[in-house]
Formats: sequence, C-alpha cells, structure tokens
Amino acid sequence: MCKTLHKHSSSFPNTTLQTLKLSSSFFLLFLLLHISLSQSSPHLFIYGGCSQPKYQPNSPFQSNLNNLLSSLSNSASQSSYNSLATGNDSSTPPDAAVYGLYQCRGDLSTADCASCVQSAVAQLGLVCVYAYAAGLQLDGCFVRYDNVNFLNRLDTTLMYKKCSPSTSNDDEFFRKRDDVLADMQSGVGFRVRSVGTVEGVSQCMGDLSSSDCSACLSEAVSQLKNVCGSALAADVYLAQCYARYWASGYYSSADSSNEDDVGRTVSIIVGVLAGVAVVIVFLSFLRKAFA
Repeated sequence: MCKTLHKHSSSFPNTTLQTLKLSSSFFLLFLLLHISLSQSSPHLFIYGGCSQPKYQPNSPFQSNLNNLLSSLSNSASQSSYNSLATGNDSSTPPDAAVYGLYQCRGDLSTADCASCVQSAVAQLGLVCVYAYAAGLQLDGCFVRYDNVNFLNRLDTTLMYKKCSPSTSNDDEFFRKRDDVLADMQSGVGFRVRSVGTVEGVSQCMGDLSSSDCSACLSEAVSQLKNVCGSALAADVYLAQCYARYWASGYYSSADSSNEDDVGRTVSIIVGVLAGVAVVIVFLSFLRKAFA
C-alpha cells in the first residue's frame, strides 16, 4: 500500500506502483508537517509516492529518466499537458524505457504551469531517489513517470480523497451539489461549475477521449457521494481525473493559517534539501580535487 504525504493512503494503478512507498525519513518529515490541503497555492502538496524497486545509478534508465523529466519541464512552458516516452526503441535495453506525463490545472497561466511542473519534478528527484516509478500531485499540476507504459489507458483507481469535517443536512444544498456534479460529468478537459451556493471543478487527463473522460468523472462523482456523504467540501483524485466541490465561501471562511504555514514549511524544506544536495556535491568535488 502506498503511503501518501497526507493522512490518507493510496496506490498507483499498475503493478510497479502498487507498492509505492516513500523512504521513512522523508515520509515522517512530510507527514508531521503537511497537515491538510490548502486551496491557495498551485505548489502545495496533495499526494505522491515512489516505487520500492530502485534503478542503478548511472544506468541507461537514469539517463532516459533525466531526459524525460527535462523534456516534460520544458514542454510545460508551451502547453498544459504532454506525455512522452524515452528509450522505448531497439537502441536501448528493454528495461531502460521510461514513460511520463504532466498535467496542469486548466486555469493556470503558461508561466504558472511551467513553474508548477518544475517544482513537482524537483520534489520527485528529492523524495523518490532512484525509484523506477513515481508520481506527485500538487494543487496546480501532476507529474508521473514509470518504467511500465501507462499512457492512454483508462484507469479509475482512487488515488486520494479528502472530505471536510463540516457537514450539511440541508436538502437544498444536496440538490445544488448534485446538479454541479452531474454537470461536471458531461464534458472533457477542465470544467468549473456553480449552482447557487455550491461550486465545483473537474478535470480529466489530457489524453482521455470524451467517453473515457465521462467514465472517469462518473466514477469520481460516485466516490465523492459514497465516501464523503454530507460533507460541505470534498475532493476525489482518481488516476486520470479528479472532481471537487465545496459550499461557496467554505474555504475563505475556514481557518487556513496552519495550512499556509505548512505549505511554506514544505517549500522551505524542499529548498533546504536541494541546497544540502548541492553542498554535498561541491564538497565531494573539492575532496577529489585536493586528494
């Protein structure tokens, strides 16, 4: 079972990622610090994980992975979604192939999309060292890679869920919520809907057909209703789509000071870890130079 960086557990859909697990030191660090989901920043963490199987340093797989992640980061400055594969031809060993994608939230600007993807890629490199497969969902974007081809394949595995502690027993609220959720199931891409005092947003992965997108969102909506029941706000992320709803003003009226502090703390820790890595490389270079 995969351990996410939130309180919830989840698993990626294929055999490589079914046993996703973060190294214990990083997992405990982020679990203690990242308490809840904030709506305010595209860089804030939602869920993620790494495969237990590891590749060898300086292997063909690592070279292909570095090329793929670099290409994904560069592509994000031009489009909100892209999927790529490297090393999947006869010129490299069969186990060196890497498949990957990124997707940005539909309302992000190109610049914000690129920044978000770069942040996700950097965090993957820090917490999923030498992992054959990894995925990271930030509030504004998702990045995933795998040594097994998962591209263009419908998958409705539940990855992450969050239900608000506040609930409602108002029939009118449920009617409006159900209208929002029904409307979100009928389209592709990024959709924002509101009915009275209820708002919602949904998005499918960029490579899904209209029918597959509807099927994925139908499952997400079903999960929202069955898992979160009468919650005033709820988020469900499946492998290839997500759906969220909330009562108007719910997030702005909630106390988000802890969430904002946690988000900043996580960003600081990632920056510190990156700085430590640079220092280690620099000291290693000096040691070799003066040996």
